[in-house]
Amino acid sequence: MDRKRHPRWYLPAAIALTLLGLHTLFSSPHLTRPQALAPPQCRALHASLDPPASLLTSRTTDGSDRFVAGTPPVLIRNAKILTGGRNGTEIVFGDIFLDKGIVLGVGYIPRVLTERSDLQIIDARGKWISPGIVDAHSHLGVGSAPELNGADDTNSVKAPILPWLRSIDGLNTHDDAYRLAIAGGVTTAQILPGSANNIGGQAFLIKLRPTAERSTSAMILEPPLTLGLNSSDTRPKWRHMKHACGENPSRVYSQTRMDSAWEFRRAYNEARQVRDAQDAFCARAEAGLWDGVEAFPESLQWEALVDVLRGRVKLSVHCYEAVDLDQLVRLTNEFKFPVASIHHAGETYLVPNLLKKAWGNIPSIALFASNFRKKREAYRGSEFAPRILSDNGLPVIMKSDHPVLNSRYLMYEAQQAHYYSLNPALAIASVTSTPADALGVGWRVGRLMAGYDADLVIWDSHPLALGATPVQVYIDGIPQLEDPAVLAPKPPLFQDVPQTPDWEEEVRRTIEYEGLPPLEGKKTTGGQVLFVNVTEVWRRAEGGVVQLASAEEGGRWQAGVEHGAIRCIAREGDGGCAKEGYAPAGTTVVDLMGGVLAPGLTTFGSDLGLSEIMLEASTTDGRVFDPLTMVVPGILRADTVVGAVDGLQFGGRNTLYAYRGGVTTAVVAPMGRGFMRGMGVAFSTGAINGLADGAVVQAETALHVAVHSDMLASVSTQIAALRNKLFFDPTGPWTRVVGGEIPLVVSVHNADIMATLLSLKAEFDSQYSLGGVKLRMTFAGATEAHRLAEEIGKAGVSVVLAPARPYPETWDRRRVLPGPPLSHSTSVTKLLEHGVNVALGVTSDYDARNARFEVAWAALDADGALDYRTAMALATTNMDAALGLTAAHSHSLLQEEQELVVYQGGGVFDFESKVVGVVDGRRGVVELF
Repeated sequence: MDRKRHPRWYLPAAIALTLLGLHTLFSSPHLTRPQALAPPQCRALHASLDPPASLLTSRTTDGSDRFVAGTPPVLIRNAKILTGGRNGTEIVFGDIFLDKGIVLGVGYIPRVLTERSDLQIIDARGKWISPGIVDAHSHLGVGSAPELNGADDTNSVKAPILPWLRSIDGLNTHDDAYRLAIAGGVTTAQILPGSANNIGGQAFLIKLRPTAERSTSAMILEPPLTLGLNSSDTRPKWRHMKHACGENPSRVYSQTRMDSAWEFRRAYNEARQVRDAQDAFCARAEAGLWDGVEAFPESLQWEALVDVLRGRVKLSVHCYEAVDLDQLVRLTNEFKFPVASIHHAGETYLVPNLLKKAWGNIPSIALFASNFRKKREAYRGSEFAPRILSDNGLPVIMKSDHPVLNSRYLMYEAQQAHYYSLNPALAIASVTSTPADALGVGWRVGRLMAGYDADLVIWDSHPLALGATPVQVYIDGIPQLEDPAVLAPKPPLFQDVPQTPDWEEEVRRTIEYEGLPPLEGKKTTGGQVLFVNVTEVWRRAEGGVVQLASAEEGGRWQAGVEHGAIRCIAREGDGGCAKEGYAPAGTTVVDLMGGVLAPGLTTFGSDLGLSEIMLEASTTDGRVFDPLTMVVPGILRADTVVGAVDGLQFGGRNTLYAYRGGVTTAVVAPMGRGFMRGMGVAFSTGAINGLADGAVVQAETALHVAVHSDMLASVSTQIAALRNKLFFDPTGPWTRVVGGEIPLVVSVHNADIMATLLSLKAEFDSQYSLGGVKLRMTFAGATEAHRLAEEIGKAGVSVVLAPARPYPETWDRRRVLPGPPLSHSTSVTKLLEHGVNVALGVTSDYDARNARFEVAWAALDADGALDYRTAMALATTNMDAALGLTAAHSHSLLQEEQELVVYQGGGVFDFESKVVGVVDGRRGVVELF
């Protein structure tokens, strides 16, 4: 430009105008001078993630961002409302008003709010209402049900460090488990990548209800800005991420804990370098030194981990053992980032002070209630961990890890935590407000207060009562259960918080022995024990169980025991057993505080007694060779049938916990994944070795096979093999099956396969009718048995439902009968209606201890159709008949040969009792715990 062609005043004027413009820019009330020059990325680094205080208030006027137009307002009247306020202790008796997807009032509702022509009024009739359940650890949608290769998006195994992956990219909107989870009261869930990787990727919070858009994005609660959705909501949101340490990534990537620690440090160092480059850039820009050309330092690969370092991510870490927890705490302090929650966390209760040293905040601890010992790092897990952690000031979360546990029953985890002495308010909070707070959304979900999302559950009983069932679930103010199957009102006992047992001594010993307290009781061989303050006494008899003493007859009872057998039952008010002549010197007196004596239960369906740590091969009996799908070693004959009795292990922790839970007998088949399993065995869960008296109850019970569609051989091939052994080549134990001496137990879930098996049985019975022999057959597993209930009943086939509460885990099991509130009938009631001999099993070793609660749940879901005797038979005489236990065990008329479990404080099937001993007639001892 030629300066001589412009007037002399041009340059000074230009300078003046420029200075005036800069003064105007920097004097803006919204921008300081450095921020005005900095790019938007720098300004975003300073944005707060905490919602403005005005947001909760404005929501009561504007409604929820998730409000669905046309949703009518709802007034729920006459309820007992657990608001989640005051550390979970607040209970409001009154009404709750929902509108525009928001809770607008709790307790007293001004009439002006409800003067609406479209108002829906629900009379809760005194029922309990809780906030919607928040599952902090779920794989819903990425680990879909039924499990299919085409919908397995839980883990990537490309590398141990994958912070750039996002669970939302694999979320299946057609997972069959959404409906089930909602039926259990779950309204919000964090969908995590799996734990195969040290850093598995980013997680997302979703609401479980269906949306009109039918997309994964429409399910997201609080979408982070990084998701790239076209939204007018530009308020910064929390991001979420999954880390994992310990055995899983070590197994998947053949690494050690030292390798994992380095992988974490290397990844965080990469992120730190990006963060430091950004900070240096922004410092220059905010000092006015940015030239407007230099690019903001970014890395699409590491940006999520950079946000962790900036404290903008709610981090969930899968971490069990003290060694891993220590490494995690050191990592947080080295790189200075907070951890929101530690998951599975098996040994956290042993190192609470270590966790308080984590950088930035004390993490919440997300736990199972009793799912322990399937791998080494879970071996020291304790049912008392929630109580111990809360005593040490750490927030406790109960989680499902769905589908490891069916998230439909997440409240059951909270119930168990409370049973084992977690404060009731903290137990409710552990699945509502505490996970919501840990996930950064505690300002809108997890509580029932004005301005919060209209997510709530109306229960048929107190949520901590066993078998508590939703009668309706609201998400964003929308009812989720269409025509719910509502049970008859439950008794008053279920409408209050259960009065759980005293576990103080067990808690003390758990800490003293670092999670492995001795489990053997004190045996009184040949001694005398007098049980006082007894309400009921039951025993096995031919055809079921009989009652020897009843609370209905008035007063309390005494039961005198000697040499493992009952010698006296007498009313306390009439002088008790002393009046009956039973008052030997040195008698041990045990006060049952209103408890009962009842037959020991029988369990089946897991590998109890054949494994101690399921995922540690050296601690198990191992898998049997399957002649149908494998080459059998030459040292074995092709028709060899393995006997489980030869692989039994006694004194295992799961076995002894089952014993201390009222399960005195376990039936187990050889471990296998193929068609041929082998000969089952019944053994005493309280025996310490196989040579002890009564250790092996029955060495051979039934022959076990499996027919499933997910084996190497086709279903038709498996049926052909079965037909061959029954009709043409019955060798060894097969001759006993063909002769009607022992049952054939078939592990099967699919109704179509069951129909084929029933036809095969009919063909067999017809062929051998002249000899009067019929095939004794039992279906084990039997998820879809309800579809053939009438045919199974007519065929005289027994059924062992395992698991007792169904889940559509595979294609073979997808047609479940879910029970209330989704169906009036259950598999148990459907089968019993048609005269089927039904029993209830469990599928995991750890869960055998909970057999009595499974029976109780089945009885509660039966809506009055099961009396006490029928319920007891589901885990005693019915089980024995289905699995081939002889009459001498199943219904001996000799009291000396029986086992009675001693319950203190309540009955067999409630949360108010605990097992304090076993009267073992087989071994002639009384064992007190």
